[in-house]
Amino acid sequence: MTSQLDALREMTVVVADTSDIDAVRRLKPTDCTTNPSIVLKAMEMADFASTIDDAVTWGKTQPGDADTRLTAVADRLATAVGVTLTGLVPGRVSTEVDASLSFDTIGSVTRARAIIADYAEMGVDRSRVLVKLAATWEGIRAAEILQAEGIDCNLTLVFHLAQARACADAGVFLISPFVGRITDWYTKSTGTTYTPETDPGVLSVREIYAYYKSNGIKTVVMGASFRSTAQILALAGCDRLTISPALLQGLAGSEEPFTRQLIDQTPTSTPTPMTEKAFRWAMNEDAMATELLASGIRGFAKDLLKLRELLRPRLA
Repeated sequence: MTSQLDALREMTVVVADTSDIDAVRRLKPTDCTTNPSIVLKAMEMADFASTIDDAVTWGKTQPGDADTRLTAVADRLATAVGVTLTGLVPGRVSTEVDASLSFDTIGSVTRARAIIADYAEMGVDRSRVLVKLAATWEGIRAAEILQAEGIDCNLTLVFHLAQARACADAGVFLISPFVGRITDWYTKSTGTTYTPETDPGVLSVREIYAYYKSNGIKTVVMGASFRSTAQILALAGCDRLTISPALLQGLAGSEEPFTRQLIDQTPTSTPTPMTEKAFRWAMNEDAMATELLASGIRGFAKDLLKLRELLRPRLA
């Protein structure tokens, strides 16, 4: 019998949402995606001990004051974790721009270029990398600049069709709509227990996918932030799905049959461009999208600060 994971691979590109080297080796995803929370966890892994030592040694040679060097080391470490993962997967690795730059277009572009330069210095071509940015209006504008330079981007923390439409207008390579966080928000707000067919997180990704395919949009849809294998299978057929090791293992251990849910469509319409005014109003009108985008940015920024504080005594 075929496992659910192997069956899913026949219809969707499977991505690992982790820096766990053992899990990546065992489960063999096509791509890997990381964020500050995942890099923070890498600090506790023996696999990355030498990577951390190398980043700290490098940081001690950099110019500037202690905080400047600390920021440089944290950034270098995120890239170094990504470099390690590129040796384990055949596809791409996503590396995130500092979340504190989420409302700074020029700052995000500058940091993204530095990420690509760091990868190149470590021997990894930009074709193996996705620069990850929060899907704020400013982040989307940064991605538009970067895409024009041949730097492919992954726009994360997508909770609303308006974000997805703006990303498509900008020519973004890939978006990451978050399933589980949407479901969590609605479950807490309404007290409702959802089935896969009524799950608001699942329905959000299906809406975005249908909009993209019906309008002939090439931007890749990668569902993210799953709470269960049922949510994953409800999106079988999505372009890509980024999944935690625990849920990947759950899929690998089950042979229960399932059917493809998302099917490519022949384009039937032409998309209407999303203006800044329309984007900001749509987000303002959706409490869920507004709250989750803000809390997601705060969470990533908080974990990046934790990472820097863990590195501080080693850099002293």
